[in-house]
Amino acid sequence: MTRTPEAARNLARARAAYEAVLLPFDSSRVDEFFSPDYIQHSSLAAEGLQALKDFLDRARQDTPQARTEIKRAFVDGDHVIFHVHVALAPDDPGFAVVDIFRMQDGLIAEHWDVLQQIPATLPNRNGMF
Repeated sequence: MTRTPEAARNLARARAAYEAVLLPFDSSRVDEFFSPDYIQHSSLAAEGLQALKDFLDRARQDTPQARTEIKRAFVDGDHVIFHVHVALAPDDPGFAVVDIFRMQDGLIAEHWDVLQQIPATLPNRNGMF
């Protein structure tokens, strides 16, 4: 399936936001990538840009060894979806996370997420990713 130019721009911009803000927990760049009217649906963060900045600062302080790896990225018009592996410490198996972003005018306007803890053993050999 061919991506429209708009979908390709949305994917590139959302990936840039992920890499500049969410992967390094860098609250200083939130305003560059997130809409002033940002809508949050996550159970982990309160509403609004300041709440997102506070969440990122707290995460960086509480989990300095956390690492996040984007495994897959999808785009459907103005929605961008990332399937990521988040580990809070080097020995932590971590979480499989799906982040869904709605893009508007080149900014992240809305966010949803789904998190699943990675169990020590799986009932199949396929892994979570």
